[in-house]
Amino acid sequence: MAIFSGSNVLRHALRSPIVSGARRGVTNKAYPDHIPLSTFEHAFLTVGTGLAALLNPKRGDMVAAFGELTAGPVLPHLRDKMLASEEGRAILKERPRINTNTVDMDALSNLPEGTFGRAYITWLEHCGVTPDTRAPVHYIDDPELAYVMQRYRECHDLYHCITSMPVRVEYEIVVKAFEFANLGLPMTGLAAIGAPFGLSATKQDKLKQYIPWALRCGGGARSLITVYWERRWSQNVEELKRELGIWDPPPAVWGKPLKEASGATKRWGV
Repeated sequence: MAIFSGSNVLRHALRSPIVSGARRGVTNKAYPDHIPLSTFEHAFLTVGTGLAALLNPKRGDMVAAFGELTAGPVLPHLRDKMLASEEGRAILKERPRINTNTVDMDALSNLPEGTFGRAYITWLEHCGVTPDTRAPVHYIDDPELAYVMQRYRECHDLYHCITSMPVRVEYEIVVKAFEFANLGLPMTGLAAIGAPFGLSATKQDKLKQYIPWALRCGGGARSLITVYWERRWSQNVEELKRELGIWDPPPAVWGKPLKEASGATKRWGV
C-alpha cells in the first residue's frame, strides 16, 4: 500500500507499469506545473488519493491532489461567479498570488489593530503557519481553471482568519464545511463528512456546536472566491465580515502554534 506513504507517492504512482501504459495520447503541459493525465490515470489517482486523505487527513499532499482531481465540474461555476463580479474579474485578469514573496508581511504587521491585514498576521502567528506551504496545482488541464483552484488554495488560510478558526483538525473540518457551503468543492464536503469519524467522541461532540454555523454562514455569505483580499488589508475586519455576510462562530479553543512558521512570524515583528 505504498500509495499511503512517502512524499513522492504521486510521482511513483504515475511511473508504475499499470499507469504508464495509459499515458499514450496524454496532452502536453498547458502551464509549467501541469501534469496531464489520461482518463485511467485520473480515476486511479482519484481513488488512491481519496482513500489516503480519508485515512490520514493530515496528509496535505493527498488532500490537495484529491481536491484537484474532484474539482472538475465546480471550477467553471466558480469562474463564472468571478466573471460576474468586478473584483472577481480583476482577480482573473491580474492573477495575484499569496505568499511571502508577493505580500509585504512587514507592512501588514504595521497596520492598525482591527484591520484585516493585521488580523491575518496575528492569525499566522497564533497558528504558527506560513502562506508559503501551498503546493502548486498540477492536475487541472485548463490554465484559467487551474488558477481558480490555486486561488482557493492560497486563500484557505484567509477563510480561517476571517472566521476565527485555528488549524487543529476539528476546526479544519469546520472550515471545510464552511467552504463546501460557500464554494461547493467536492473535496471540502467529503472532508467535512468523512474526517470526523477519526476524531474522539469529545471532538465529535464539539463539532456539533460548529457545523450548523458553518453550513448556514458559508451558504449565506458572498462567494469568497470573488473577494480580492489583497485590496482589503486595510479594511476594518468587522466591517469586512458584515459586507461579506459572515458572523462569528462559537468561540474556538486555541492551542500552541505549529513550528513551521515560528521564524517567519518573528521576522514580521508580531
